Amino acid sequence: MSNPNDIIRVVIPLAIRRRNGRPRILPPKDVAARQARAQDPHILKALGRAWAWRRKLESGEMATVGHIAKAENVTDRFVSRTMRLAYLSPEVLERLVVVGGPPAVSVAELIDATYLNWARQELRVFSS
Repeated sequence: MSNPNDIIRVVIPLAIRRRNGRPRILPPKDVAARQARAQDPHILKALGRAWAWRRKLESGEMATVGHIAKAENVTDRFVSRTMRLAYLSPEVLERLVVVGGPPAVSVAELIDATYLNWARQELRVFSS
């Protein structure tokens, strides 16, 4: 049984707004006002999916990756690979979502970076 002190909770303050009928993930207002945004919308969408699917599994709303895949009309492999993004290092997540640092990789390369340890992920994702 896990101890409550062993739990790490990551909170990413995002707002979702609809524009032209499509949802957009927006940063907190104070961050957007301070910095110009240079984010890849595909990476933000993949991160949002990964965290949503992770929450569904952890809450028991969905029992398996296969159930999520069926509900989303995608393959099991797509769900399991995309869900790896929910396990990126906190520093990489912060730079991608809050700071808005443009990554030097595609979504597929970002997923591949999740196989690295946290110390090496930031170098892989943000080095040109």
